[in-house]
Amino acid sequence: MWLRIHRFLPFTRAEGPGNRSCLWVQGCSIHCPGCAVPWTWDAKAGQAVQVDELAAQILQQPEVEGVTFLGGEPFDQAAALAELGQQIKAAGLSVMTFTGNTLEQLREADRADWQALLNVTDLLVDGPFQVEHLDLSRPWVGSSNQRYYFLSDRYRHLATELDQIPNRLEVRLQPDGQVLINGMATAADLEALLVNL
Repeated sequence: MWLRIHRFLPFTRAEGPGNRSCLWVQGCSIHCPGCAVPWTWDAKAGQAVQVDELAAQILQQPEVEGVTFLGGEPFDQAAALAELGQQIKAAGLSVMTFTGNTLEQLREADRADWQALLNVTDLLVDGPFQVEHLDLSRPWVGSSNQRYYFLSDRYRHLATELDQIPNRLEVRLQPDGQVLINGMATAADLEALLVNL
């Protein structure tokens, strides 16, 4: 099975609880106004990667406790991500999934592929990014409408600790001089950072 991805980050501390791998899928059918990553919308861009290959890369990371699926829109490739999630979960790791849909929309659609992805997800963040409700006061989310759902017991303890978890920003300088940034920050913070690099 194949996935179309935008970026794979083998190790991060900024994209969910603990040390994680992170996968940005390519393609989004939602197109939230003000999206921070509109270059992930085109479903024909990015690169095609086999699910088994990604699973192997994630599982060879010695210090990660799970993987985070970001977008693009993960539920646009739900079947492949569910397969990847099953392999990750079988090894004892966790899955965190973001979606611009609401949990209610996902459940009401009665789609087997969406349900399969929900079934392997420990922590779901739902809801479209809403630029008019920009809010970075909670970890990992960009607007106040977005909600956390603890779909397993794995991270349920975080429900009362979310206000104590800071957002993080990671900056990586590539050998070719390219600067890669991930995590949550305001546009002003990013601009100040880039000016000072």
